This record gives sequence, structure tokens and C-alpha cells, in this order.
Amino acid sequence: MSIIEAIVLGLVQGLTEFLPISSSGHLRIVAAFSGWHDPGAAFTAVSQIGTELAVLIYFRKDVWNILSTWFRSLVNKELRRHIDARMGWYVIIGSIPIGVAGLLFEEQISAPFRDLRLTALTLIVFGVLLGAVDRFARKHRELTDLNAQRGLVFGLFQMLALIPGVSRSGATVTGGMLMGFKREAAARYAFLLAMPAVFASGLYKLKDIGGNEYAGPLATIVGTVVAFAVGYAVIAWFMRFISTNSFMPFVYYRIALGVLILALVSFGVLTPESGASFEGAEAAAATAAATH
Repeated sequence: MSIIEAIVLGLVQGLTEFLPISSSGHLRIVAAFSGWHDPGAAFTAVSQIGTELAVLIYFRKDVWNILSTWFRSLVNKELRRHIDARMGWYVIIGSIPIGVAGLLFEEQISAPFRDLRLTALTLIVFGVLLGAVDRFARKHRELTDLNAQRGLVFGLFQMLALIPGVSRSGATVTGGMLMGFKREAAARYAFLLAMPAVFASGLYKLKDIGGNEYAGPLATIVGTVVAFAVGYAVIAWFMRFISTNSFMPFVYYRIALGVLILALVSFGVLTPESGASFEGAEAAAATAAATH
């Protein structure tokens, strides 16, 4: 991967991670449109560390309050009823589904799940679901109404983000609004819930950078730094935007992009494997060389 590719993909990652339009799906689509290789699950996971660092800094007061109160509550029984102590447990509980699914379906995430047709369909289907829930759900709950059961449901919706095109924030916020949480409350918890999973996934995938992966160490670092810088600006804008606006602009965008991708694949402009994984391209090149 060239540095230019890393900068562009880091920019895409930062712009799309916090919006309900799927950052992994956009990384896959941009690579296909540009004629580049699919950046791969490892680059996607590691570059997300940059955007989650932006979340950590943006919500630093919330994170500090949760961590400090949770740790103190382990020895101080009086603190265990405090919302910050309970929030620590809810984040842990909500992180379990995506952690288990990520390990069980690692091979599918790296291969079949990256088919452009699947990405397009998930953009459309989950866009429609987001729009319907945003339009019809009764959004009256605040984060103080969160409990272990609801935290787990948030986590189950976050698990769907393993499929490119779903969107981590979009799926989690949709689940939150289905349970009656207000847009801002659902988004705030979605961002807090994402941190353990994203940091764990990114650190786990660090071992795959280089070697047979298309993105080398330098390109991955560049992409991650760009994603951090852009992501911080986007999250600040997004939290202000949803305080007074619905998710419908994102719904229309998801549907339009999904339809466009399906049309381009149908007419042969793109193939489902456009921007094939680097491992696949290397194998094809090796096979061709062996026959000559």
C-alpha cells in the first residue's frame, strides 16, 4: 500500500467511523472504485485505533469517571449503585457479544463478508431499519435508564458491525432507539461501548500487519494518524448534529450508495471481488508465474 492510499483510506476511516454509514464498508468501496486492493480486515481494525483514540479524548471526562468509580466500587460497596460504576459493568457486558463473534467468525470477516454485493445490501437494509426506528420508536430514555439487560442488547446490535456495510455506530444506535433511548444517549453509549472492542481488535490484528497483508507497517501508521485527526473533528460535529436532527440524511445516503454499488456490479463495471484481497492477488500472480 502506498502512502497516498494510506492517507486517503485514513481520511475515509476518520470521516465515516462515527457516522451511521459504515467505515469498513466505505474502505472496501473506495478501494474497489480506485482500483486498489482491499485494504483488508487488519488495516481496518488497526486504523480504527486512531478513531477510538479520538473518542477517548473527546469523552475523556466520562471515561475517567467510569474507570475511577468502577475500580473504587470493587472495594467500596456504597459506590456500586453509582451510575458510573454501573456503566463500567454495562460496557463490559455489552462488549462480550462482539468479542466472541469476532473470534468465531474471523475467517468469514476476512473473506466472504467482504463481497461488494453483501456490503451494498447491508447498507440498504440497515439504512432502512435505521430510518424506520428513528421515525417510529418512542425515544424517551436517558443513560441513567441503562441496565445490564439493555447493555447486553446494545452489545448484540454492535456485534452486527462485523459485517462491512452495517456500521458499528448505526447498528448500536438503532438498537438503543429500539429500546427507547434518545438519539444522543444511544450514540454516547455506542461510542463508549465501542472502545474495548475496537482497541482489542486493533491490537489483536497488529500481528497481521506486514507479511501477507497489503498494508505495511508505515502505511498503517499513516492511515491511523490521519483517521485520528479527522475522526476527532467528525465526532464533535456528529454529537451536535443529532441533538437537533434525525438520521434521515444518512439513511438516504446509505440507500443511494447501496443501489449504486449493486447497479455497477450488475452492469459489470465492478465485480463482487473488485479490489481483491492482497493475499488473493498474490496467489493469482504466483499461479500465473508458475505456468510460464
